[in-house]
Amino acid sequence: MRHLPSTDDREDHLSRSPIVRRCAWLADSTAFNVAIFAVIVANAVVLGIETYTEREGVLLALDRIFLGVFVVELLIRLTAHGSNPLRFFRSGWNVFDFVVVAAAFLPGLRENATLLRLVRLARIVRVVRLLPDLRVLVTAVARSLPGVASLAIMTLLLMYLYGMVGWVLFGDELEGYENIGEAMLTMFVVLSLENLPDFIAQGREVTRWAVPFYVSYALLAAFLVFNFFIGVIVNSMERAREIVAERDEAERAEHGLPPAAVPPEERIAALRSMLDELERDLARERAAH
Repeated sequence: MRHLPSTDDREDHLSRSPIVRRCAWLADSTAFNVAIFAVIVANAVVLGIETYTEREGVLLALDRIFLGVFVVELLIRLTAHGSNPLRFFRSGWNVFDFVVVAAAFLPGLRENATLLRLVRLARIVRVVRLLPDLRVLVTAVARSLPGVASLAIMTLLLMYLYGMVGWVLFGDELEGYENIGEAMLTMFVVLSLENLPDFIAQGREVTRWAVPFYVSYALLAAFLVFNFFIGVIVNSMERAREIVAERDEAERAEHGLPPAAVPPEERIAALRSMLDELERDLARERAAH
């Protein structure tokens, strides 16, 4: 659920200078973010053009203009935090923006063409913070890493077990099972299921156990593990949406801005949740009496 800014947040907002309030409003405005998004896209286009020609003249001037725009944007976002600019660095995306922009002014960087290109390329990644859905995806990927790592270990174990069994069954007859390394690589290829009929046909020429071997592996490794993987991602996406929404509302509250408009379906879901809680409370009170 989204919450209104607290009384302290509103009082802090009123005590700020007009410049700070104006910067906070500007940094949160759709037009400002769309303009920055357009500059990032233009910067990406210029980087692509530089792969066809030398970076000089107009292209060099455009790169300096882009850098100037990013510096101004960074100053606006810093100023929006008023007398406590350290709050700006509580957000990981703000830290990333600051590092990417500030890195362009490091001594000796412009003399290193490779590092300079990497820094300029990193500016494009900043588009993620301007698109809420992309931020949700990135947050979901980060939150799903522990679950995905567990699935990766499980898949690796299955590949090892089936690789050993494959080496026992086909090691002397079929290519790809000469040792455990080759067998695990073959099991990894089978995960795609693209050439599964060919593997089964070749295996049946060697032993009758080829069919249960490949079918059981396909069911366990390909279908079961992939479904677990999808489940982990879906759960992470749901939680990531809540986290991103909470962070956005907290940032708006810090700036003293009103909460974002809540879609009707979210308000209905919140009301239903409140009604369910009230019904449970009433049921407990009746049971107590």
